[in-house]
Amino acid sequence: MAQPTEFNTLANTLWPTSADQHSWLRNLMLVFTGSVLLAISAKINIPFYPVPMTMQTFMVLCIGMAFGWRLGGATLLLYLGEGALGLPVFAGTPEKGIGLAYLMGPTGGYLFGFFVAAVTVGWLAEKGWDRNMWTTLAAMIIGTAIIFILGLLYLGVLYGWDKPILEWGLIPFLPGAGFKIGLAAAVLPLTWKYLVERKDRES
Repeated sequence: MAQPTEFNTLANTLWPTSADQHSWLRNLMLVFTGSVLLAISAKINIPFYPVPMTMQTFMVLCIGMAFGWRLGGATLLLYLGEGALGLPVFAGTPEKGIGLAYLMGPTGGYLFGFFVAAVTVGWLAEKGWDRNMWTTLAAMIIGTAIIFILGLLYLGVLYGWDKPILEWGLIPFLPGAGFKIGLAAAVLPLTWKYLVERKDRES
């Protein structure tokens, strides 16, 4: 039975390395840079209806697809580790708490969902899902659904299922999520299109 074709990730295409070129150092730099971008995106607060939005889920999913599941997962683990150690890298920190107390708070399920979503969309990217708009759109919907499902499950466990969990953790954020899904579905395939066209011009 034929094995599924593995596609090069965007990160490996833009920054290729060979075994003798210290790929571990490149990977370390990508993971660290990704964690910084995640922290910055968590602090960006954009006016939107019905609630303001950050660009964090957009960055989580784009890093997952651009880095692949291994580097994407490592980036999210570093980011969550930074937050667990008390660095103010999450949205609302340090005002709403820091460290493990914040991770165990109401957003904890979403933060864990970030890791699972990044790994999932990274795996899909390695199957070529980031090469055209429709498969990228599907991958982003899957990744966003994972974040919301895990976030809502944790809210239910934390506060009880008799509370308006959907009104707290889903419905107000759907318009912003849709905007970010559409943006990612445009950005990643367009980046690949540009790279292919540039390679054709140079050949």
